[in-house]
Amino acid sequence: MSPRTTPPPSRPVGAVTRGTTNPNRLRRMDRWIAAVHGPALRRSAGAPVAVDLGYGAAPWTAVELLRRLRAAEPRTQVVGIEIEPARVAAARPYEREGLRFLHGGFEVPLPERPLLIRAANVLRQYDEDQVAGVWERLCARLAPGGLLVEGTCDEIGRRHVWVALGPEGPRTVTFATRLGSLERPSDLAERLPKALIHRNVPGEPVHAFLRDFDRAWAASAPYASLGARQRWLRAVRDLAADWPLTGAGPDGLRRWRQGEVTVNWTALAPNSG
Repeated sequence: MSPRTTPPPSRPVGAVTRGTTNPNRLRRMDRWIAAVHGPALRRSAGAPVAVDLGYGAAPWTAVELLRRLRAAEPRTQVVGIEIEPARVAAARPYEREGLRFLHGGFEVPLPERPLLIRAANVLRQYDEDQVAGVWERLCARLAPGGLLVEGTCDEIGRRHVWVALGPEGPRTVTFATRLGSLERPSDLAERLPKALIHRNVPGEPVHAFLRDFDRAWAASAPYASLGARQRWLRAVRDLAADWPLTGAGPDGLRRWRQGEVTVNWTALAPNSG
């Protein structure tokens, strides 16, 4: 993905979302970002900037993102960006040092390039064929070494799926869940991001992945007596024999224990046509 040279648009790019939000809804995504992207934030020469794009009708997710990223890098600044002016006005009383709110959309109207853009529950209302263009626009706004995290979760943050992208394009897909609420891994299919949700059909890689994850989960049923976490860990280890999961070392094990599994994008990318 190459940076765009066209001038910024005179009006925000995108459409108003439903705006549904709840405190702690994005805690799983935030926790992963702080762990995986924390080193990049700490390497930043200046104060790293993170964007909460489309934070919704209330500013809770931006407030929480600042707190969680500052635990990884205390210099981090967060900018909440919303396309609905009334939501920006409602959020302004929550501004403080390191946190501000702006009117805007996919053009990301900042003078600097952010090191992180998080777009959660934003693209579900768009058509699948629009996703690549939005990804390209957002990735073009990233600073060198930056990260775009785009995905979907349920209303109370029990189930998430997100794609992580760098300036060059998509890198990984992460599935995250509250293990005590999980009946089978394919329950996460309803939270697939827009680029994948319509591809959960036979013949597509994401469908095969969830099928194999369910099989590994069923085979690990004897571990259920030790708790949902032990069953999940056994299933993920079995899954790693056939799928390119990231982080097989100690760091990866810590992520798995949190109810997460991350897969290389190339293994799940939709078939063309």
